[in-house]
Amino acid sequence: MAAPKRGRSASAQSKPGRALALILIAIVALTGGMFLSGHTTPRLGIDLAGGTSITLEAKADQGSAINKANMDTAVEIMNRRVNGLGVSEAEVQTQGDRNIIVNIPKGTNSKEARDQVGTTAKLYFRPVLAQDATGVAAATPSPSASGSSKASPSPSASKSGTGEKATSSSSPSASATSQGRAVTDALKADSTPSASASASGSPSPSASASGGTGTADQAKLQAQYTALDCSKQAQRNKAGEGAKPTDTTVGCGEFNGVWYKYLLGPAAVAGTEVKKADAVFDTQTAAGWQVTMTFNSKGASKFADITGKLAQNTQPLNEFGIVLDGQVVSSPTVSSSITGGNAQISGSFTQEEAQSLANMLSYGALPLSFKEQSVTTVTAALGGEQLHAGLLAGAIGLALVVIYLVAYYRGLSVVAMASLLVSAILTYVIMALLGPAIGFALNLPAVCGAIVAIGITADSFIVYFERIRDEIREGRSLRPAVERAWPRARRTILVSDFVSFLAAAVLFIVTVGKVQGFAFTLGLTTVLDVVVVFFFTKPLMTLLARRKFFASGSKWSGLDPKSLGAKPPLRRTRRPAAPAHTKEA
Repeated sequence: MAAPKRGRSASAQSKPGRALALILIAIVALTGGMFLSGHTTPRLGIDLAGGTSITLEAKADQGSAINKANMDTAVEIMNRRVNGLGVSEAEVQTQGDRNIIVNIPKGTNSKEARDQVGTTAKLYFRPVLAQDATGVAAATPSPSASGSSKASPSPSASKSGTGEKATSSSSPSASATSQGRAVTDALKADSTPSASASASGSPSPSASASGGTGTADQAKLQAQYTALDCSKQAQRNKAGEGAKPTDTTVGCGEFNGVWYKYLLGPAAVAGTEVKKADAVFDTQTAAGWQVTMTFNSKGASKFADITGKLAQNTQPLNEFGIVLDGQVVSSPTVSSSITGGNAQISGSFTQEEAQSLANMLSYGALPLSFKEQSVTTVTAALGGEQLHAGLLAGAIGLALVVIYLVAYYRGLSVVAMASLLVSAILTYVIMALLGPAIGFALNLPAVCGAIVAIGITADSFIVYFERIRDEIREGRSLRPAVERAWPRARRTILVSDFVSFLAAAVLFIVTVGKVQGFAFTLGLTTVLDVVVVFFFTKPLMTLLARRKFFASGSKWSGLDPKSLGAKPPLRRTRRPAAPAHTKEA
């Protein structure tokens, strides 16, 4: 039995249709996903489609100074909130010494972005001293960008295998009150006020709170809590306004259409001590979307201490309110000390609310407060002209490439143009899908990156075609020439594309703004070039090598041995044996 020849891949020669079928299936699947998502065109950047421009004015917040350092920090945090991957085309920049301009492209949820950029996202964990239902909400408010959502007045805290968490297991009825509970000795030691009233009466907080040092302050706090009606938006917006972390304050939270008012003690843990936050969907307990939190070492110690104290009390004094920007988003009950530094916030979150809250906690609080000064709409009149000019330049460049391919490669130009078409389809579909997926927006630099990619893709085909021609010049027929040329062409293509991708990656990492759009598009098209060459161009060339038009070396195929100057292959001859010379005596 003859041994198989080395250097040839039988599967590559005999089954090129498998690779073609694979890439065609991928194109059909991606195109179907594009139509199912409803986003059939790439999302355009603000320079091409217009959008919204927001002007924010900085205000000193609790002693924070309006200086360059704080403004730069605010710009960085805002940019991460609305443009996490750097490709959504949202622009955040300072104007003067106290204003920040935020440009949001059309197609982005401008309302959510407006809420996110200006929200301080200050989170505190405060012990609950009293709570009471204040009325049925007329309509559930839209979740704010800070993640404020429906509060869970009395979920329970339990331990899990991976760490402790607070899960929603029960909630009070609309008519239930939690007033009339005495503050325990543990909370008295922390100088928190007590709530003492009948189950149906009004509360009377009467302890020496850190936020109130005298009878007048206690009376003011009691009057504020008694008069608070959280079913009214105007009162909800002012609840807890101006309260410091060391103050006893009031707050509002909504659960199942019922608004609750809270009397809250001084903050035990700050949101800045949350190391990481993620939105997860709980499939085991059917609790829905939750926000998981991991505290740093300092926060974990404080959290374990406060939950240990609250676990000794009766409801509602065994609850802690999770207060985000003055609104109670959840108030879990505690049955035991929660250690380990892991916890979960649950409160009937939707996916958007949970993700928004997790983003806010992950990206941190703004060092300054901001007031929305103006909101204007940016037209795309100039951008439309620029897009038209960019597309015209791309069309001219593509036409020149096609003319060159037809004139020089003739029949092989069909393979090149088919490969360019497949690459264009993949690029378009993936860009359309990346819009809703990661917020990718196509701007003018990104269009330039796509135009440059035409040359990179055509270069890969030319390298392969020239390798095939070299094999034919050496006297080989087309079928073995196609297979022998591939390993050498493959190495050259991979090295060339790797260099282009590395340049795009470095450019994406070290730059900001619109240049990132250019780098992202260049990197994406470079990766797609490798996919197209390996799964489309090479298999298609293998199939065409079996066709008579190409295999016979037709004059119009671009592979005519005579026009290429092919020489007959050199036959290997056995070297004559060298004459033996006897040694001289």
